[in-house]
Amino acid sequence: MNSMSDLFHPKVPDNFIYDVFEVMTQAARHTFQILTKRPQRAAGLLTSELPSHIWIGTSIENDSYVFRADHLRRIDVPIRFLSCEPLLGPLPSLDLSGVSWVIVGGESGPGHRPLEVEWVREIRGKVVAADVAFFFKQWGGHTAKAGGRQLDGIEWNQWPEPAISESDTA
Repeated sequence: MNSMSDLFHPKVPDNFIYDVFEVMTQAARHTFQILTKRPQRAAGLLTSELPSHIWIGTSIENDSYVFRADHLRRIDVPIRFLSCEPLLGPLPSLDLSGVSWVIVGGESGPGHRPLEVEWVREIRGKVVAADVAFFFKQWGGHTAKAGGRQLDGIEWNQWPEPAISESDTA
C-alpha cells in the first residue's frame, strides 16, 4: 500500500478529506498543522471557516511556486503558513499578505542542494517588515543538523499567535 503525506493529493477522495476535517474540528485540544503542495484543491474543498486549532500551510521551494500562497489565501483559516523548505532559490515574488508564519530551511541528506544565506536574509527581511512569525529550521547539509539553525547569530523560533475564530465560540 502506498502512503501519501499530502491530504490534498488527487488520489485522496473528497469524502475522506471531509471526514478528517470533521475529526480535527471535534479535537479542539490539539493543534493541527496541515501542509500541502496542493492549496488550490484545499481552497476548493474548504469553503467554510475553520477553527483556530486547524492551521493550513503550503510548500514554496522557489519563486516558481509562490502562486501557491495565492490559493492558500482563499482558505478561511485563522493561521496560514508557508513552509519554504527545502528552499531551493530566492523568492523575490513572495507576497506575505494573509500569512501568519513562515518556516525556512535547507535541504538535507546525500546530494543536498545548498541554501544561500542571501535567500534566507531576503525572506527574513520581508517577514520582519510584514510582522509575520519567522522560524528558521535548518541550514541543511549531509544531515539535518549539520549546518545548525542560527541565521546571523540568532535562532529564529517564532510561532504565530492563534486567533479565536467565530466557529470556536459558537
